[in-house]
Amino acid sequence: MSVCDYRSDGDIAVISMNSPPVNGLGLPLREGIAAGLQQAAQDPAIKAIVLTGTPKAFSGGADIREFNSPLMLATPNLHDILVRLEAMEKPVVAAISGVCLGGGLELALGCHYRVALADAQIALPEVKLGLLPGGGGTQRLPRLVGVQTALEMVVGGDMVPADKLAGTALFDEMISGDLLAGALAFARKLAAARPLPRVRDREISQPDAAAFFAAARAQVARQAGRLPAPLKCLECIEAAATKSFDEGMEVERKGFEFLLNGPESRALRHAFFGERAAAKIPDIPDSTPLRPIDSAAVIGAGTMGGGIAMNFANVGIPVRILEMKQEALDRGLGVIRKNYENQVRKGKLTQEKLDQRMALIQPTLDYADLAQADIVIEAVFEDMNVKQAVFEKLDAVMKPGAILASNTSTLDLDRIALFTRRPQDVVGLHFFSPANVMRLLEVVRGKQTAKDVMATVMQLGRRIRKLPVVAGVCDGFVGNRMINKYSAEAMVLLEEGALPQQVDGAVEQLGFAMGPFRMSDLAGNDVGWYIRKRHYAEHPDMRPSLIADRVCELGRYGQKTGKGWYAYQPGDRNAHPDPEVEQIILGVSQELGVQRRAIPDSEIVERLVYALVNEGARIVEEGIALRASDIDMMYLNGYGFPLHLGGPMLYADLQGLDQVAARCREFAKNPLSAPGFWEPAALLAKLAAAGKTFN
Repeated sequence: MSVCDYRSDGDIAVISMNSPPVNGLGLPLREGIAAGLQQAAQDPAIKAIVLTGTPKAFSGGADIREFNSPLMLATPNLHDILVRLEAMEKPVVAAISGVCLGGGLELALGCHYRVALADAQIALPEVKLGLLPGGGGTQRLPRLVGVQTALEMVVGGDMVPADKLAGTALFDEMISGDLLAGALAFARKLAAARPLPRVRDREISQPDAAAFFAAARAQVARQAGRLPAPLKCLECIEAAATKSFDEGMEVERKGFEFLLNGPESRALRHAFFGERAAAKIPDIPDSTPLRPIDSAAVIGAGTMGGGIAMNFANVGIPVRILEMKQEALDRGLGVIRKNYENQVRKGKLTQEKLDQRMALIQPTLDYADLAQADIVIEAVFEDMNVKQAVFEKLDAVMKPGAILASNTSTLDLDRIALFTRRPQDVVGLHFFSPANVMRLLEVVRGKQTAKDVMATVMQLGRRIRKLPVVAGVCDGFVGNRMINKYSAEAMVLLEEGALPQQVDGAVEQLGFAMGPFRMSDLAGNDVGWYIRKRHYAEHPDMRPSLIADRVCELGRYGQKTGKGWYAYQPGDRNAHPDPEVEQIILGVSQELGVQRRAIPDSEIVERLVYALVNEGARIVEEGIALRASDIDMMYLNGYGFPLHLGGPMLYADLQGLDQVAARCREFAKNPLSAPGFWEPAALLAKLAAAGKTFN
């Protein structure tokens, strides 16, 4: 079937876009539209043209398969088609259903008229890729919906139902019932109308434009942070309101080129494609049958278990939650209810929805009540003996075919699987705290995990609105194995001369959500201490982290105890430097015979980020991560890595891998670093020597 069909309905030509899945405006579809317009223009029997798509999509915009290829700008490009549309001497009606996004909306804006179904979804989402609409969207949309609405749509990039825009000039008619029949009737009614309206010819009225845009600029700047696209979008809309159409188009063109060539858009486009790549497991076909997941169970009603249970209830999946004692169960359910009540108070949830979700979460003290669940996730203490006891019980009670998942963040999943007689059904589902909020789901594939189990939990992850990313089995898997190296280097920086507030400040200035010490205080310093003690036992020659251990020996576990790397006041989560911690640090430096020095922030950033990069390269080498972009997706969505930098592996690409490898070799000369810590990973060294990148 052609991606673009042409037929006539009496004296009306119908050009139908049909390029699955969303009528992306790839070259074949653009050629089809151009050919259809030419055929209609040359046929004297044709009085008007209807341009339409499928029920699911008028057009989703640019074809992502053409990104970063010459096809994207090949003739006819979108601008060529828009010029042809505006030059048509016969009226062209865009008939819109499903999604109408980005270049698809710009295509509709180039038509003389637009009709739509009420539930069509309208958006210019380019800002989410660090770009701005490059096909005249910033100039035409304000002329139809007004400056305020256009600004909200272009800067926010979110979808808006067509019926919410029905009162604007964007739509000439809202169609109820059959879209094509309604569009044909509309086209016949206006076939003889002249002159034909062009959006570019409409005037914009914006009272006191200077004051309006000054206030808007301040607001957008606050929201945009380090991303330049929102402010560039505003500049274009301001040009639409204050300049001629052609002058505004020139502002849009220059803004688009500036963003396209900038690192921020590169990072956001990397995230866009990286998320799609993360869904693909090379040896598991898309056609792999899935196990049904109609019910779930969670072991543990603590912070993590309660958050995990909420994910299922949020999407209508009944979930049983088990604890050993009624008091712990009641406390956990109370926290869940409080979380939902907070959402109601903020207007994000209705009381009716709260009641529905709480009804889906059923408490129990008996493992037998979990037996018929399709999936069970344990969220108990991070101790192998505790995990063993849980999985042996689950193996005894769960129905055949149930998926047995562990929320372990560091422990050997293959060993956990062997506590059952069905290791093929065991998988790691590492949620991040708070589990009801954080988007990342690290899916750990064991040596014997069945392919249909992997396919099922990947689909389930998306169903509960997470970003599932696959990891292999090793200590810490991907995310925590890397963060262990990052944290270890942060400790060396303290021994050499830095203080926690300087280390945190340096990476937070780069854009991290929080530095290593504030992050540790939030998570609980005792968690890392417990893992370190396990590592000390497993690796007797391991160099101890004296400063961190002494902080924990004083009971300074972080925010939950009011003291950690920082001091905290009741009701105040702000981190206040504490002289007691400084004395611990200075004392250890003296013990080690280290002459403390001033360390520049730039060096702190390099040592922390390159520690992540070097270990990430080893993880890709070993096949623990399927691809470097998977690591970036984990760090963007689970570890607070700055979105505008695209993740540690892309950050290294943009710095130049030869530069990264050279700095690693410099840092390897530090006598305080563990032997081999800074030796460039084989993959890093190989790519650097070849002038290549991770991504």
